[in-house]
Amino acid sequence: MDSVEALVTQIQGLSSTAGDVSRLHIILKQSDDSLHPESTRLFPALDQLDPSKHSLGYLYILEACSSGPVSKERASSLVLTISRFISSCAAEQVRLATEKFVSVCKRLKDQALLLEAPMRGVAPMLTAIRKLQTSSEHLTALHPEFLLLCLLAKCYKTGLSVLHDDISEVDQPRDLFLYSYYGGMICIGQKKFRKALELLHNVVTAPMSSINAIAVEAYKKYILVSLIHHGQFSTNLPKYTSSAAQRNLKNFCQMRIFSCVDYYGPSILFLEQPYIELANSYGTGKVTELEIYVQTNREKFESDNNLGLVKQVVASMYKRNIQRLTQTYLTLSLQDIASTVQLNSAKEAEMHVLQMIQDGEIYATINQKDGMVRFLEDPEQYKTCEMIEHIDSSIQRIMALSRKLTAMDENISCDPLYLSKAGRERPRFDLDDYDSVPQKFNI
Repeated sequence: MDSVEALVTQIQGLSSTAGDVSRLHIILKQSDDSLHPESTRLFPALDQLDPSKHSLGYLYILEACSSGPVSKERASSLVLTISRFISSCAAEQVRLATEKFVSVCKRLKDQALLLEAPMRGVAPMLTAIRKLQTSSEHLTALHPEFLLLCLLAKCYKTGLSVLHDDISEVDQPRDLFLYSYYGGMICIGQKKFRKALELLHNVVTAPMSSINAIAVEAYKKYILVSLIHHGQFSTNLPKYTSSAAQRNLKNFCQMRIFSCVDYYGPSILFLEQPYIELANSYGTGKVTELEIYVQTNREKFESDNNLGLVKQVVASMYKRNIQRLTQTYLTLSLQDIASTVQLNSAKEAEMHVLQMIQDGEIYATINQKDGMVRFLEDPEQYKTCEMIEHIDSSIQRIMALSRKLTAMDENISCDPLYLSKAGRERPRFDLDDYDSVPQKFNI
């Protein structure tokens, strides 16, 4: 313990200035291996440190304290200790040991799940993200952990707080996959299907050298959300999608077995066609046939934890069929709408129409006297101050994104690693790079 006490003294004496903290960091890295064997006896040392002033040293000792197995009885006090540290620690100090900080925060998540209290980890993890981020565009390794806690705690609105940021800096590809996948699920929980589709699209089309399990699960939800939001699904992925995704996700509808390497190791995934056939059945507009198909494949959808989303797909077909009626009729009775889209009564049809009017999915009025629905044109004339401000903000955002992409392209084109790799892959001499040489010269 003498060595621990000496280390605590050094932490207390070398935490005031940036230069002192840099020297302390060297000492802590040298002492790291000797701290872990003492993990069970290190907790009293934390009481001698102020997490707001001695953040770096506190982090190293806390990481060592929490590295061993933790009983369920001790987990509650550990969650409280880590939460208090995250709340009070100095961001500039913990960023010097990012891996340690991430490790401690992940242990907070693990202990919260061990206690079956994911809610206890939500607020501290969000604070940890903000302290670890260098900018709002930076995707940290803690983003997926935070979103997972939000999902398990059903704190969907809290999870949305990090999904509005435009991400342009990613440390690890796995973090982007999980962030987009969990984010898509949170948006589904809030019925923000447009944003959910965007995030799931990012998973499916992200660069990957081999297909992974996260992308496969995202593809299933991508199909279902496409049906709910757009009323259709196309198996043709954008050209910028990786060849691994283009090749294997399209085979998703061919009912075959193929090897899939995910981020946790090799695995075998059995890809079946129910999702593609569901999309095909949806396209017919026949609710009864769709319901029969869902019931036939209920076990498959349930095992994927997608049955609830599939039921929303079935419910959305009524809306799509009503929207089709607006393209054909100017007026229609509620009873005729109910009969055409296979609803049980005119009252049920009225509820659907009212909800669609409220959501802005159709424009119509209902005459309560005779039960007639009059379909209208979109009243938006795109000339109000609010609309002009909205369009202007969208243009400004696109221009800012364009500038970022240009800067990133320039940085990549100057990167020595990229240039050396591009040079190896490109033919040494490419005749197309040279102008044709004239056969005769005029002197």
